[in-house]
Parts: sequence; structure tokens; C-alpha cells
Amino acid sequence: MRFRLTDDQRALRDGVRGVLARRFDGEALRAAVEGAGDGAAGTPRLDRVVWRTLGDLGFFALRVPEADGGVGLGLPEAVLVFEEAGRALLPGPLVATHLAAGAVPGAATGETVVAAVDGGLVEWLAQADVVRGDTTGAVPLRSLDPLTPLHRLPARRFVPDPVAVLLTAAEQLGTAGRVCELAAQHARAREQFGRPIGAFQAVAHLCAAILVRAETARAAVYAAAVTADPADIAAARLLADEAAVRGARDCLQVHGGMGFTWESEVHLHLKRAWVRTQRAGGVTESEELLAAALAPGSA
Repeated sequence: MRFRLTDDQRALRDGVRGVLARRFDGEALRAAVEGAGDGAAGTPRLDRVVWRTLGDLGFFALRVPEADGGVGLGLPEAVLVFEEAGRALLPGPLVATHLAAGAVPGAATGETVVAAVDGGLVEWLAQADVVRGDTTGAVPLRSLDPLTPLHRLPARRFVPDPVAVLLTAAEQLGTAGRVCELAAQHARAREQFGRPIGAFQAVAHLCAAILVRAETARAAVYAAAVTADPADIAAARLLADEAAVRGARDCLQVHGGMGFTWESEVHLHLKRAWVRTQRAGGVTESEELLAAALAPGSA
């Protein structure tokens, strides 16, 4: 199933992609990773200039009504911009700040960085200006992703926000799309035995599988953005998580040992995708919600 974007939606997506390409390109990503241990307590530092640029773009205020100073758009548009953020591996508590826009002063404009308690974890706790939720007992946790600092919290009852689940799925979709591009580019450029490696069946099948999973997830995420149905969101989250994690793993396989080097961004996509799977209730919460929705008599 393919969704046709409106001209305005396409312009929004392309505009965000263009800004991120200028403000947070491959060189900026590498610099952020290399400097990840320079911040306080060995954690990455949040680029406040980029954060305010996002605020100026309306990234955080996208769903705030125009009467309240926001952009006045909806979930479909938010999904598009978060997909681009995921594609660029943009660091920071994007979802938490977006959800706080209109409720926390300065969040909508990017002047205030907002983190939020997410079950037993909280991202970017030390760098945030405002933290929503009880952080009592938080302890630093070594993060697999060098650009996502984590703190662990004592177990508490947690009900994930469906919008947070959907926007996380959108970021995962961005990663799935990007690793598909990277795999195809490398398969065309890299040669073995005088032929591009993409000409070999095993590599071609890997690239095809990445594409199929990414496009299946895209249809589910875009549909959930339109319906906003909790079951649709749960299904989209599961498909997007799979597309991001398995797609990044297969992309690494296409790249061989090169994909694990710091000169490549492929392993960073896999690490970010793994960390995102723990967000907003994690995979288990979505599986249980979807199972309940599909159970006989649940309609």
C-alpha cells in the first residue's frame, strides 16, 4: 500500500531534510560521535544551536494550534518530520520536547530542552532543562548508542503515550529508509571479481529484504498517523522496529567489516535502533496491546 503525500506534506518533508543536511550532515554526525565523551560525566553534549534551529522551523510546535503560536498541523506531518530526524540520526530528546510543546515554556521554540521519564529509563537527563516525571533514584546507564545518554530508574507503573509510540516508530522508519539507501549505494559501488557486489544473488536478496520491510513499515506508520488508532499504532511500531533493526543488520552484512568502522554510519543506525526499541513501553507493550485488539470479542 502506497500513500500519496500532498504537495504541502512533500514540501515539509523535503524542507526538513534540506535543513538537516546543512545543519547535521555526515561530518556533524561524526564530530558528535567523536566528541561524545567530552561532556559532563563523559556524556554527549546537546547542540543547542541545532535545537533552536529546530524550534525556528516549528519542529516542536508542529501540532500546537496556530491560536497558541504553533504551526497547527497534525500527526501525519509530525510523522514525516520525525522520519527525517531518524534518517539523519539527529540526537536529543526530540519526542519528549515535541510532546511538551505548549505545556512547558520554551519547549515549542527550542529554548527549553525537555526530557521525560519513559518507564524504567530516561534519555538525556543530565542535559535537559526540564524533566517530566519522577526521576528519584536515577542512576547513569552505559548506553549502546554513543549519542543517547541513558539513566535507569526504579520500576514504576508506566502507560506509554500513543503519540510517543508513533513518533518513535517514525524515527525507526527513517533509519529503515536510510539503511536501505546505504545498502543499495554500497552494493552498486563495491566490486568483487570485476562485478558490483549487488550483481550477486545473496547481496541482491539482502537489499530486497531491506526494501520490503521498510516499505511495509512505511505503509503501517503512515496509516496509523491518519487513524491514530492505538492498535494501528502498535502494529506500526512493531513493523518499524523490525524494519530498522533487521534492516541495519542486513546493511552491515552488505558492507562487511567496513560497516563496523567509525568511518561508517551504518553501525550507528543499528545502535540507535536498538535503543529506540526500549522506548515508549518497548516492543512488549505494543505486542500486548495488538494482541488484545485482535482477540475474539475485542471489537
